[in-house]
Amino acid sequence: MADVGRLALLAAGTVLLAACSGGADATHTGRPGSAADAGTDPVVLEPVEQSAPEDVPSALEDVGSPGLPAPLVDPARLQAGGPPPDGIPAIDEPRFERAGDLTWLDEDEAVLSLVVGASARAYPVQILIWLEIVNDTVEGTPVAVTYCPLCNSALAYDRRVVDRLVTFGTSGSLYLSALVMYDRQTESLWSQIEGRAIAGLLAGTELERIPVSTVPWGPWRDANPDGWVLSRETGHVRDYGRNPYTGYDRPDSEAFLLDEAADGRLPPKERIVAFPGATDSSAVRLSVLAEAGVLTVDVDGRPALLVAAPGLASSLDAADVAEGQEIAATGAFSPTVDGRTLTFGPDPSGAGAVDEETGTRWDVLGRATDGALAGSRLATVPHLDTFWFAWAAFRPDARLITGQ
Repeated sequence: MADVGRLALLAAGTVLLAACSGGADATHTGRPGSAADAGTDPVVLEPVEQSAPEDVPSALEDVGSPGLPAPLVDPARLQAGGPPPDGIPAIDEPRFERAGDLTWLDEDEAVLSLVVGASARAYPVQILIWLEIVNDTVEGTPVAVTYCPLCNSALAYDRRVVDRLVTFGTSGSLYLSALVMYDRQTESLWSQIEGRAIAGLLAGTELERIPVSTVPWGPWRDANPDGWVLSRETGHVRDYGRNPYTGYDRPDSEAFLLDEAADGRLPPKERIVAFPGATDSSAVRLSVLAEAGVLTVDVDGRPALLVAAPGLASSLDAADVAEGQEIAATGAFSPTVDGRTLTFGPDPSGAGAVDEETGTRWDVLGRATDGALAGSRLATVPHLDTFWFAWAAFRPDARLITGQ
């Protein structure tokens, strides 16, 4: 193993253990400028409700418990990541601050952008890099917003599962180097990247995806000045603003606890944009998209518009999350507006797209910012920004798209 790989794996293992440290009733220890520092009060917007725990065999305790269906994966491949179950605690009572009042995020820091109905919320990666799961409710829709630092995978799911309202925690296990969650109602195990239960009473059940994208804080705030942002007042002591996985995103470094050879078509941690299609699994190299600015690709027989914009800091590079190397933010959308399919090219400014039919400018959030269609918004297409090794491990038949 190369020295870079050894260092990355050692760092990841140390961090996974460190991530479960801290008191349950304490606040953050990150950079100044939090709501507490500013004298404002973060608020609970909607209570997180859940169904009662069920008296059923627990896959969290034993995937082979009598009475459970057969696991969908080889139990030997469920590897202990370091912390025990809930050693990396989920956020179960999220508190929020108004975007326009926030002072503790840098312009190019990564946030996860979630839109449900008319509500826009942002979940800073500097928090989720430590706590990984937020059980939330947005406009009455129960959601779980999740982030796996080891795979750089941000995904959101509906928490309604087979007549249950579940909440998720971290199981302490990894599968193919990726986060394995568990639901607190049946203690079934769930693959974060796949969005399905892989062991336990609910094995085979799939979660409904809710589109989420990783974008820079500055543009998100400017687009949503009245939007809500997850507060660092989480109830857990963590060094928010610091990156515990320093240097982990080097493209040629190895993945932590990946128990198979990485797909050799690309370096293990090359960044890609992936589409979990129903009939095929496509992926575009982020470097290709960033150079083109705009790509239109085929996903399950339908066109999908990919837009790249500069100005996003990698959260997994430098010791300070805000100081990471610059990468491109991405958005994926349907190119159809009011029943009319548009043709897009890159904005000459280098940030966003322009449609050929009306000359309207569109940003990486899918908003028409200037032109005849100003005020319109493109419908999102589910996509995933992640590392190549992770997508190829779960989707070995993934098709690499080379360009338009």
